[in-house]
Amino acid sequence: MTDTTIIEGKGRTLWGDVWDQYKTHKGALIGTGVFAFILFAVFLGPYIYDVNPQYLNIREKNQGPSLTHLLGTDQLGRDMLAQVLHGGRVSMAVGVIAMFISLLVGTLVGLLAGYFKKLDGPLMRLTDLFLALPLLPLLLVIIMLFRDTLRGMFGPETGIFILIVFIIGATSWMHTARIVRGDVLAQKEREFVLAAKSIGTPDRRVILRHILPNVLSPIMVSATLGVANAIITESALSFLGLGFPSDFPTWGRLLFDGANYMTLTPARVVWPGLAISLTVLSVNFIGDGLRDALDPRIRGR
Repeated sequence: MTDTTIIEGKGRTLWGDVWDQYKTHKGALIGTGVFAFILFAVFLGPYIYDVNPQYLNIREKNQGPSLTHLLGTDQLGRDMLAQVLHGGRVSMAVGVIAMFISLLVGTLVGLLAGYFKKLDGPLMRLTDLFLALPLLPLLLVIIMLFRDTLRGMFGPETGIFILIVFIIGATSWMHTARIVRGDVLAQKEREFVLAAKSIGTPDRRVILRHILPNVLSPIMVSATLGVANAIITESALSFLGLGFPSDFPTWGRLLFDGANYMTLTPARVVWPGLAISLTVLSVNFIGDGLRDALDPRIRGR
């Protein structure tokens, strides 16, 4: 019995167990499929449906879905499907890059605050300060102050992209920092960390080799949720007219441009709104699945 158990256990790996648990979460599998389809559509779709999203044809303005224009046209005769596909690229890029910025800042602050007792108080008070700030008004003020400067330096599209990505990433790291700090406080009292310290291992090596790998679970979950949060924030800013210019479509900008034509062509706000909703829901389901799969108590290890 013992030999059989050992032989059966030889093939088990950490990521194999994670995948086995992830497969049991039906919502996560559906979310993965939907998110993969959206990624395929926005990054490869424009090569298949090669219609110029900026091509104007006033004669075909405000049309509903047809064989010529599958999702209809806007008030300038531009193809809505082409705009949704190209706008998805920008929204996804904003979500992923802003997530990496917030994840990097949040993980760094959480590791330092949890491991070094002297830094815990100041860093957590800084985190509380950012949490107390009203984020949407703060974002609006920052955009109004620096929008024209960055436009002049990098161009209208690139300047706004850099500004929006930076401010979303710089104002959404606090929850990651708190989660990572709590896990670091628990991990640094474990036996393997105390043993590493007892033989004179430098703090930097202890953090990178012993503590960081054991707090990857909440970091990965925060990463998935951070993408959804960044996409929603960018969409809100674009919907308020403070995001990208109208000739640089994103899903939020398409919603803003179509709001005045809802009674005439309601499909104009349905499709970008549906794209945002499906993306956020699928990412949230993936995060739920990862949270369960990376929890050793649920995996039974």
